[in-house]
Amino acid sequence: MHEITLCQRALELIEQQAAAHGARRVTGVWLKIGAFSCVESSALTFCFELVCRGTLAEGCTLHLDEQQAECWCENCQQYVTLLSQRVRRCPQCQSNMLQIVADDGLQIQRLEIEQE
Repeated sequence: MHEITLCQRALELIEQQAAAHGARRVTGVWLKIGAFSCVESSALTFCFELVCRGTLAEGCTLHLDEQQAECWCENCQQYVTLLSQRVRRCPQCQSNMLQIVADDGLQIQRLEIEQE
């Protein structure tokens, strides 16, 4: 389960930003999950709550934005959205000549804090 490691690293960054802005508490975190990141949302939510215990982010609201699976089809020369990350064929022409356009990582999009 790599979600715990992702959450630990995200918390480090959150705490750095919170300290830089004089936060006494983090009340909300918005994360964007890349379509090809292999991150399980429920596991991420569980791990995030776990790593935040005893920190200034404990009890904050976690907002997840799951990015769609976007690819460029070399065959039909257009952007396509896949219904599943597991299906790697163009829905237009059935080609498997797809280049991943969507991000495959996890990004902190926004923080909501209470200042001192």
